[in-house]
Amino acid sequence: MSKPVIGFIGLGLMGGNMVENLQNKGYELNVMDLNQDAVAACVARGAKAASSAKELAEASDIVMLCLTTSAIVEKVVYGDEGILAGIKEGSVLVDFGTSIPTSTKKIGADLAAKGVGMIDAPLGRTPAHAKDGLLNIMAAGDIDTFNKVKPVLEEQGENVFHLGALGAGHTTKLINNFMGMTTVCAMSQAFAVADLAGVDRQQLFDIMSTGPSNSPFMQFCKNYAVDNNSDLGFSIANANKDLGYFLKMVEDLGTVSKIAEGSSENLQAAFDAGMGNGNVPEIFDYFLTLKK
Repeated sequence: MSKPVIGFIGLGLMGGNMVENLQNKGYELNVMDLNQDAVAACVARGAKAASSAKELAEASDIVMLCLTTSAIVEKVVYGDEGILAGIKEGSVLVDFGTSIPTSTKKIGADLAAKGVGMIDAPLGRTPAHAKDGLLNIMAAGDIDTFNKVKPVLEEQGENVFHLGALGAGHTTKLINNFMGMTTVCAMSQAFAVADLAGVDRQQLFDIMSTGPSNSPFMQFCKNYAVDNNSDLGFSIANANKDLGYFLKMVEDLGTVSKIAEGSSENLQAAFDAGMGNGNVPEIFDYFLTLKK
């Protein structure tokens, strides 16, 4: 059986490595990105460059997105030269980004009206894992649609989960990131308060790490606050965006999260202070200078 032709939009660190992995495994790729150097790198390995999302969708069996925001996803889908204008009946759209579930469900319904399936499949792990096909993939959507693309997802992920109806993948990712980013904010402020109170940060870590608070996130925070190594590859800007999406999801569900509101306020303040490109544990510096 021949492999499906894949269209891939979004060739950043994660997306570019995902494309390289698929090319190494013999897939034919149509690609598109604003960064023409990233496009050229894929074309040099045999991919075809598309001039529009419509053109890419017309030439592909599975369209994959690895984009940064729901707004960009909607623009790529609904634009005059967008995916919806060109995608073929029987095709599948896979969104690997972190998006707002209500947006995902709306896109899915509009695609279904054209006989097109959709899977939301946000990612865990790093660009290095993407290059080796070892991502964690949190997929959701109609089970028949999922099974249709599962063989390709298994080429990209070491662990491929099916989480239920469309939107469940993005919901799970946002909950996961709410937990993680809130934890990093709390631990980073713990180190900052210790410093302000004259408590040795290494000693604080030695105590906390012997108890139930110990975790990889604590290690990441300690690596920056104590050792000045910034090695959690997730930016304050991205964390700020994801907490905002989590709060939008919570609002859509008719409830509130004061915990998320607090973390989001701190992340936004750090972002406004010009720290957006720093990794999340670097919010320690913001907490260290925070005044009443």
